[in-house]
Amino acid sequence: MRIFKNAWFVRFARAQNISDEALREAVLRAESGQVDAYLGGGVIKQRLPRPGQGKSKGYRTIILIREGHRAFFVYGFSKSDRDNIRKNEEEQFKKMAKHVLGLSEAQLNILIANGQLEEVESNDEKVSK
Repeated sequence: MRIFKNAWFVRFARAQNISDEALREAVLRAESGQVDAYLGGGVIKQRLPRPGQGKSKGYRTIILIREGHRAFFVYGFSKSDRDNIRKNEEEQFKKMAKHVLGLSEAQLNILIANGQLEEVESNDEKVSK
C-alpha cells in the first residue's frame, strides 16, 4: 500500500505535529475495516490522535483510498475548529478521488517531482509495493 500526502496536507501535518507513523496507523486501521466514516466513492474520514492525547480530541482527516493499492491524505481539521465537512466539500472530494485514484505511475511521479504529492515513508523506505 502506497500512502501519499498532498501539498496542503503536508503543511497541515507539519503545523499540527502529525507524524507519518500516525498516518500509516490510520491507513492500517482502514485496511482492517476500522473506518470512522465511509463517504463513498473512495473517500473516507479517519480520526487521528493529537500527539499525547486520544482520537476524540484529535484531528479528522479525509483520505482518498483504494484498498490494497493507494491512499491519499488530502484534508484535515481539528474537531475543535469545525464539526464536519460540508456536503459540497464531500462531493468535491469524491470527484477528486475518481481522478487521483486513477493516476498512472508516471503521473504520480510527475506530481511527486513537482512537489504536489509527497509519499509517506517508513524507516527511510517508501511504504509501497
